[in-house]
Amino acid sequence: MDARERVLKTVNHEEPDRVPSFETSVDNLRVCAYYGEKYFIDEVEKMQRLCYNLCFRSEKLYSKFMKYMAKKDIAIKRAIEPWVKLYTKIGYDIVTSALCHHPIEFKKDGFIDEFGRRLRYKYNPEDSMSLLYYTGGIFQSFEDYEEFPPLNPDEPLRENMYKGAKKMEQELNGKIFIVPFISGVMEATWEPFGIENFSRLLLKKKQLKQVFDDRGKFMLEMTKRVIEWGETDMIYMTDDMGYKSGLFMSPKHYKEYIIPWYGRLCNTAHKAGLKVFLHSCGDIFKIFDDLVNCGIDMFNPLEPTTANPDYDIFKLHEKYGDKVTFCGNLSPQMLASGTSSEVEDYAKRLIRELAPGGGYIFSTGHSINPAVTVGNFLAMRGILEKYRKYPIKVD
Repeated sequence: MDARERVLKTVNHEEPDRVPSFETSVDNLRVCAYYGEKYFIDEVEKMQRLCYNLCFRSEKLYSKFMKYMAKKDIAIKRAIEPWVKLYTKIGYDIVTSALCHHPIEFKKDGFIDEFGRRLRYKYNPEDSMSLLYYTGGIFQSFEDYEEFPPLNPDEPLRENMYKGAKKMEQELNGKIFIVPFISGVMEATWEPFGIENFSRLLLKKKQLKQVFDDRGKFMLEMTKRVIEWGETDMIYMTDDMGYKSGLFMSPKHYKEYIIPWYGRLCNTAHKAGLKVFLHSCGDIFKIFDDLVNCGIDMFNPLEPTTANPDYDIFKLHEKYGDKVTFCGNLSPQMLASGTSSEVEDYAKRLIRELAPGGGYIFSTGHSINPAVTVGNFLAMRGILEKYRKYPIKVD
C-alpha cells in the first residue's frame, strides 16, 4: 500500500496496512542532521542573504530580482524538494506544498507576503539556526487593507508549484503523498492587521465582513483551481483560530463570518471527491462542532497544552471519532523536556486508543521545534514503527 492509499483509507475510517504519520513542520537542525539533510529555511535565508549582497544591498533591486527568480522552475523545485526529501527519509506519509503565502515584497531580513504579513529571519547564536518568524502585519487600518494588492488565485506560480509537487510525488513512486496547501480565513485576516488593529476592526461590522469575505472567496477559488489542475484526493489549510486559552473572537463571530465559508469549501471539495484537512492551533473547542458539521474531514494538531480540559483528543474521539480523522497530539514540550519513557508511553496511548478502525494519523501536537531532542524524537518514531501495523496491538 502506498502513502496516498494509506492516508485515504485512514480518513475513510478503514484500517490500512499501518498507521500513517505527518508533521506540520520540522524546524530542528539536529533532527535534520540525523537524517543527513539541511534545514530548508536556514538554507533559503543564506541564499537570500547572498542575493541581497549581489544586488549591492539595494532592497529595491533585491526585491525585483527575487520576484523574477521565484517564477523560475529551479526556484520552484528548491521550494518543494528539501521538505519532500526530509519527510521521505523520516518516513512521513504526508507532506504539504504551499500554494499561498508567497512573498510580494522582499526585505533584507525577510519579506512581506501576499496577505500583508511581515516575516523575518531570526538567527539563533546557540545553534547557528535561522528561523522564519511572523513579526506583525502591515495594515494599520481598513484603508491600508484596501490599498494593498488583492489576492489573485490565477497567479501562474500557484499552478506551477502544484504541478511541480505532483511530478515529484510521481517520481517517488508512492513513498509520500504531497497535498496542496492553501490559506484559511481567520489567520489570513487577523495576522496582516496584528491583534490590536484586528480587535479594533471587530467593532466595524461592515469592514470586518468585507475582509473575511475577501479571504473566504480566495480560499474557495483556490479550492476550485486545485480541482481544475487535477487534484482528486485532498486539500490542506492552516487557519489558527485560537490560542492556548480560547478563541481570538467570540464563537458568534466565527459562526457568522468564518464557518459559512468552510461550509462552501467543504461542499465544493467533497463534490470533487476531495477530503478537507484543517490545521488550527489553540483551543477551538467552542466551534469544533460547527467545523465538524460543515464538513471538515481531518483535524490537526489538537494541542495537548491548551487550558481547556475538554479540548482533549481522547474525549473528542469518543464524540466525533466516527465522523472525522484526528491527526496529533504528542506534546512538543514533552519531546523537548520529558523523558524518553514519557514520550513512549504517550505515543503508545495515542496508537492504542485512537488508531483501531482507522481515523487516526500519528503526529505531534504542533511541530518539531528547535528544542525537541533527537533522543525523544527517535523514541517517538520508534514506538510508531513498533506498533503501527494493523491490526493494532499495543502492550
